[in-house]
Amino acid sequence: MQYIYKTQGTCSTTIEIEVEDGILKEAMYWNGCNGSLHGISKLVKGMPVAEVIAKLEGIRCGRRSTSCPDQLCKALHEMGY
Repeated sequence: MQYIYKTQGTCSTTIEIEVEDGILKEAMYWNGCNGSLHGISKLVKGMPVAEVIAKLEGIRCGRRSTSCPDQLCKALHEMGY
């Protein structure tokens, strides 16, 4: 399943996500800190969605109540995970 999520409260604006059989196949961020977001994408690729959520949900960016990794989790929840 492919999904496009519009982020809120982060420098990145969009995440393109692909999940197959509960495994995160792809997470591509638009805008934001390219190096960090490319790193996050590489690290979560091939992980079970439940593990991604367990590791990244609730991470904050500075004073913000969310972060790019947390927004990925919000997107995964919207997808039904």
